[in-house]
Amino acid sequence: MQTRKKYIFLTFLAFWLLLFFFGGEQLRRFAFFPRRNAPARRSWPRWADRTLLPSFAEPRELQGDEDAAQPSPRARRAARLSTSQGSRCRMESCFDASRCREHGFKVFTYPRERGEPVSESYGKILASIESSRYYTPRPEEACLFVLGIDTLDRDPLSAHYVRSVEQKIRAFPLWNSGRNHLIFNLYAGTWPNYTEELGFDIGHAMLAKASFYSENFRPGFDVSIPLFPREHPQRGGQSGWLHRDSVPPKKKYLLVFKGKRYLTGIGSGTRNALHHIHNGRDIVSLTTCRHGKDWERHKDTRCDQDNMDYERFDYQELLHNSTFCIVPRGRRLGSFRFLEALQAACIPVLLSDGWELPFSEAIDWGKAAVVGSERLLLQIPSAIRCIRPERVLAFQQQTQFLWDAYFSSVDKIVHTTLEIIRDRLLPHRSRSRVLWNTLPGGLLALPDFSTHLGDFPFYYLQHGSSPTDKFTALLRAAPPLGSLSQPTVRLIQAVSRSQYCAQILVLWSCEKPPPPRGTWPQITVPLTIIQGRTKLSDRFFPYAAIRTDAVLSLDEDTSLSTSEVDFAFVVWRSFPERIVGFSAWSHFWDPEQKRWGYTSRWTNKLSIVLTTAAFYHRYPSGWGGPCAVVRLRPALLVLRRYYHSLFTEYLPAGLRELVDSLAACEDILMNLLVAAVTKLPPIKVTQWKQHKEAASQPEKGTAAGGTRRFSQQQDCLNQLADWFGSMPLVSSQLRLDPVLFKDQVSVLRKKYRHLEKP
Repeated sequence: MQTRKKYIFLTFLAFWLLLFFFGGEQLRRFAFFPRRNAPARRSWPRWADRTLLPSFAEPRELQGDEDAAQPSPRARRAARLSTSQGSRCRMESCFDASRCREHGFKVFTYPRERGEPVSESYGKILASIESSRYYTPRPEEACLFVLGIDTLDRDPLSAHYVRSVEQKIRAFPLWNSGRNHLIFNLYAGTWPNYTEELGFDIGHAMLAKASFYSENFRPGFDVSIPLFPREHPQRGGQSGWLHRDSVPPKKKYLLVFKGKRYLTGIGSGTRNALHHIHNGRDIVSLTTCRHGKDWERHKDTRCDQDNMDYERFDYQELLHNSTFCIVPRGRRLGSFRFLEALQAACIPVLLSDGWELPFSEAIDWGKAAVVGSERLLLQIPSAIRCIRPERVLAFQQQTQFLWDAYFSSVDKIVHTTLEIIRDRLLPHRSRSRVLWNTLPGGLLALPDFSTHLGDFPFYYLQHGSSPTDKFTALLRAAPPLGSLSQPTVRLIQAVSRSQYCAQILVLWSCEKPPPPRGTWPQITVPLTIIQGRTKLSDRFFPYAAIRTDAVLSLDEDTSLSTSEVDFAFVVWRSFPERIVGFSAWSHFWDPEQKRWGYTSRWTNKLSIVLTTAAFYHRYPSGWGGPCAVVRLRPALLVLRRYYHSLFTEYLPAGLRELVDSLAACEDILMNLLVAAVTKLPPIKVTQWKQHKEAASQPEKGTAAGGTRRFSQQQDCLNQLADWFGSMPLVSSQLRLDPVLFKDQVSVLRKKYRHLEKP
C-alpha cells in the first residue's frame, strides 16, 4: 500500500515538472495568477523604481494613499515636466547671455497677429514693456523676447483661452525652442484638479507666473508674480491706506476673512475649516456657498447660516478695521486678496501650502506677511496674538512700502520682473536684498550707479555716513549772442568765494563757441567749460568731471550771494536726499479744469523748488553722453566715468524729449522724480529779499511770452503726472532760515550776515 502511494506521488510530481518545463510559457499567459493577488506594496528602493518604472507611477505614489481629487505635489510636478523640455533649466543652461552684451538688457515684443484676441490684462503687460526703457523695436538688439500671443489664461474653459499656441510659436523664426523668451501666465489648469499645465511646451522659456507651486518653480530662472485683477491700473495706482511714518490707530478686529467657500474639489478643505476660528468678536471669518451654478445641489447644513452672516459685514470695512487678514488658497494657490490686503496695510496671513510667493527672489516676505500652514489653522489666532505691537507696526509699514514699490500697478509688476532677470545676468552688479526691501526700492536704486549702500543718499543715516563737504556748481549758459554777460560773471565770482565750492562747471549750450580764456573771470577754484547740446535736459547729466556728491544747479541769470550759497549747502548736507533751493512753486488740483496746475505766488505752501538755483545729490541724474570738455585749469583731470542713473536709466527717452520741447519742464520733471523716490517735499531756504522781488517782477513786453511759457509748464506738469500714474509731489510749509535771522540782535552775532543786507 505504501509502495502504491509512493508511485502515485512520484507520477504526479513528474507530471508537474514536465508541465512546467514544456508548458510554463503558456501557463503564464492565463489568468491563473491575477495581478491583484501579487504583493501590493512594499518598500521599493528609489533606484529600483526609477529603473523599472520610468513611465508609470513615481515611488511616492506607490507608497502612499493620495486623494484622487487632489493631485499630490509629485503628480503636479510630473504633469508639468511631461509638457516641458526645459524642466531643469537654469540661466547658465537655457539662456543665451551673449545676446545681452552688445546692446544691453533690451526686450522685444512680438507683433500682434490680426484677429488674435488679447485680453485687457495682457495688453497692459505689453504696453508696460513697449513704453519702458527696456523696449527695442529691433529683434536683433533684443536680449529677451515676449510673445504677442496672450498666454495669461490657460484654462480651456475660459473665454480668453487661445488655442493652438504651440503650433503658432513653433512657426516663429525667433522662438529657438523658447530660449531667451519670457512667458507671462496668471491662470493655469482647469477643473477639477487645476494643475499647472499651460497646454503647450514652453521649451527653454522662462515663466513669469502667478500661483506658482514651489515644486514646479525653477529657482534662479522662473519669476513668481502676483495674481492681479483686470482692473489693476496700468501705471501709478492708488496709494496705500497707511501714510508713511504714521502710527495706525488700534483696529477693531484682530483677524478677518470674507470670501467664497468651496463645497467640493481642490481648495475646499482650507476654506471649509475657517469657521472654526470665528469668535464674532475680534476674529471674524465669513464664508458663503452662494456662488457657481449648482451650489444649492451641493450645499451643506452650514450654508444658509453662513450666507446670512456673510451679508452682515462689508468687505472694505473689514479690511480697513483689521490688523491681520487671512489669505487662504482658492482653486489655485494665489488670490486677489493678497494684493488687497497689502494695499490696506492689513498684514496677510497666508494659508496656501507650497505657494512660491511673488518676487520671493528679491522680497523678504518675513517682514511683511505671516506664512501659516493649512494643517495648523487652529494655531493661527494664538500665534498672531503673540506678535509684539512694535513688530505689528513694522509689518504694516512694510506692506505699504512693498505695495507702492512693486505691486500698485501693472508697470511696477512687469518692471520688477524684468529687473530681477536683469540682475541675474550681472550678478556682480546685482542689487542686494537690502536695496530691494528698503526705501526707495529696487526699481529706483539702480545698480549702474552703485551697489554699495553708502553711496546712496537714502542710506546715509543708516550707515552713519555723510556726503562730501564740497559741492560742484553746474551753470548752464545759453547766451543768445555767445558772449558772457555781467550777471553771469558776478554769479561765478560769488559762487567761487564759497568755502565749500570745489569747482565750477559751465555747460555751454550755445551753437557759438565759448568765449576765449581771457574773458572768463579769474577765480580760485577750477573752472571747466563743457560743450553741451542745446537741450534743457543736459543740465541733469552727471558729467565725468563731477566728483562731489552735491551739485549746485544754476542758470546764467540767477543772482546769489556767497552767504546764500553757503547756508543752502549746509542745509543740504542735513537733507542730502532732497532738493534744497531758493525759488519755489506750489501745485494744486483744479476741479473745474480737471487737471493739475501750479502757482508761483507767495504762499505758505511749496512742492517744487526751481533747479535754476538748487542743490541736489548727483544720484538722480544720468549719463550725459559724449561732450567736448574745454579745460581752463590744467590741474583738473577729467575722467570719462559716466554714471547711468535715474534720469537716463529710469526715465524713458520720451520724457526727456518732452522736457526739451517745453519751457522750464526740466525743473518739474526733476522735482517729480525726486519726490517719487523719497516721498518727501523739497526744502526752501532763505533768499535775499531784493533777489526775490527782482525774480518775481516780469519784464516789460513779455506778457505774451510769459503766458505761453506758463501754459507749457501746465501742460508739462499734467503730462508728467500722467506718466507717473499719480501726482508724486508732496507739499510742505517748511522754510529754513539761519539762526538769529531777522532777530533784533547785533549783526556780529550772526553767521550769515550778508543775507540781511539791503
